[in-house]
Amino acid sequence: MKPEKKPLPKITSEDYYLNEQGLMVFTAKYHLKRGYCCGSGCRHCPYPKG
Repeated sequence: MKPEKKPLPKITSEDYYLNEQGLMVFTAKYHLKRGYCCGSGCRHCPYPKG
């Protein structure tokens, strides 16, 4: 049985920035708001590597 997925939080201007290549980079604030690590190796992930 799969765990129920929560809807993703609304993204605000404090949740990301655009890098030199124009790509969206999520901040630690957004990751904490989302509430879990997605396992993609995000630059600002505040969750422990596991």
